[in-house]
Amino acid sequence: MTLERGLELIRDGSYFDAHEELENEWRAAAAEERDFFQGLVHVAVAWLHAERGNRNGCERQLVKAERRLGAYRPGHRGVDIETVLGDVELARSLVESGSLALPAPRV
Repeated sequence: MTLERGLELIRDGSYFDAHEELENEWRAAAAEERDFFQGLVHVAVAWLHAERGNRNGCERQLVKAERRLGAYRPGHRGVDIETVLGDVELARSLVESGSLALPAPRV
């Protein structure tokens, strides 16, 4: 279980597996790191919901990802949080317009 493995799984589009990997990291993380890992879990789950056609679930996860990751701007642990949050914002706009065809998040 590693952060890098979770990010790799997101990059590969293996959102369910990424969620599982990152959730394990989140549970083991120190308190000051938990929102970071949980935010990445929300990113993976948002894209998983989009793949499965669950618009409401996707929207909820995108909002949670923004809330959890915002404090880690501009970057944390080698992750460009500004880029991730930009992708989350774009995804929110697409979902609000009725599309679940989300470009892959850049993590």
